[in-house]
Amino acid sequence: MGDSSVLWLRVAAGLYSLGLLDAIITVMRRREAIFRVALSAFGLGAVFHLVSIIEHSITLGQLPLNDIFQTMSFCAFIITATFFGIYLRYKAASLSVFIFPLVFVMTLVGALRSPISTWSNPATRSTILVVHIVATLLGYAALLFTAAASIVYLWQEKQLKQRKVISYGRILPPLGTLDELISNSLGAGFAFITLGLVIGVIWAFVEMGTRWIGDGSVAISFVAWTVYLALVFFRVSAGWRGRKTAILSIAALVCCAVTWVLHAQLQQRLMP
Repeated sequence: MGDSSVLWLRVAAGLYSLGLLDAIITVMRRREAIFRVALSAFGLGAVFHLVSIIEHSITLGQLPLNDIFQTMSFCAFIITATFFGIYLRYKAASLSVFIFPLVFVMTLVGALRSPISTWSNPATRSTILVVHIVATLLGYAALLFTAAASIVYLWQEKQLKQRKVISYGRILPPLGTLDELISNSLGAGFAFITLGLVIGVIWAFVEMGTRWIGDGSVAISFVAWTVYLALVFFRVSAGWRGRKTAILSIAALVCCAVTWVLHAQLQQRLMP
């Protein structure tokens, strides 16, 4: 990949990051704040993304689909173009909750095709890794609260529908409080896990060059994040409550538990 095509792709990823910010704010229920700005930045990012693909295609003499990095970038652009087509036709702004973060992460992966110099300061290396682990574990903790609150919500709702008297119901939060806890912990968890994923990917790229894509802990992190993203989308856009949220929360929690086990192995990397 030519140097300038990498540059354009990284500029596109930077612009797409505003879409990610909008998705996080949407989960926090303050969507109107930056959606139009994020949408404009997303469109401008798509222009730079297209320029990168065209330039790279001219250099290769074919479409840039030779490896996972090029394929990720190309697929991200196709998803972006499709989103704008749907948005212009149907004004389906709710899709942005899923599309914006997905495109940003895919483009970020594609932009890490060309190796850069390794760490010049061991302290910086260790600090960034610690921030990644702390952010990720905070996200897992928030997901644990989300799953627990979802299960209690589901059980309490079932008891009320069956008109059963709950002897210890007074110590349980009301359904409205549980629903608010689910929304808040879901939003916080998504923000922390996404931050942890982005920092982790960048750290792995600097640490291992392009070999990071085959690292098991990175791969499972992507799986867990994707499940979490689906949970966020269905909760915010489709209004999922009760049983569906509980099942998906548990699935996401299982993925994150596996990721946590793999992350525990990263402690040995704190020392260069």
